[in-house]
Amino acid sequence: MADNEWSELPEGNEPSRRDGLLTTGDMARRSGSTLRTVRFYEESGVLSPALRTEGGHRLFAPEELRKLVLIGDLRAAGFSLEEIKTTLAAKLRSGSGREASSEVITHLDRHITSLSERIALLSRLHGELTSARQLLEGCADCTDSPHFPHACGSCRVMADRTDIPEAVRVLWGIER
Repeated sequence: MADNEWSELPEGNEPSRRDGLLTTGDMARRSGSTLRTVRFYEESGVLSPALRTEGGHRLFAPEELRKLVLIGDLRAAGFSLEEIKTTLAAKLRSGSGREASSEVITHLDRHITSLSERIALLSRLHGELTSARQLLEGCADCTDSPHFPHACGSCRVMADRTDIPEAVRVLWGIER
C-alpha cells in the first residue's frame, strides 16, 4: 500500500460498514497487513479502535488506517516500534505547538538521517550487485573444468578484466 496517499483511502475498497468505521479485517486488507498485525499494533497502543461492538469486535476510524500504513512503511524501513510510538505520541505529550513541532522535527531529522544512510548503502550495494550479476552472466555456460572452481580468476571471463566487482571477488574467490 506504499503507493497510496495516506490522506486518502484506496479507491474501490469501501468500508464494510455504513458508518465509515473499519473492522479489523478492513484494516488488514486495506493496509496489506494481517489481522494479527492490526491486533498487535492495537495491543501495543499505537492504534486505537473508535469503539467496540456488543460482540467485542474492534472498529477503527479511517485515520487509524492511514496511521497503520505509515507504521507499516516505517517498520519496513527498519524503524523500531518504540521509535514509531515515541514519534506518534510526541504531539500529545507536548504543551504547545512549538514544543510538539520541535520534538517531532527532532524525531523526523533522526529518521531522515538514518534513511539517507540506508539509501546510500542500498544504492551502492545495488550498483555492486548489478555489476556482479552482469559479469557472472559470462559464467552461465561455464564448462571450463581446468579453472572451475579454484582458478576462476584465470578463465576467459575473468582473466582480462581489471574492473571485477568486489562481490564477484568475494563470491568467486578471486584474488587480484
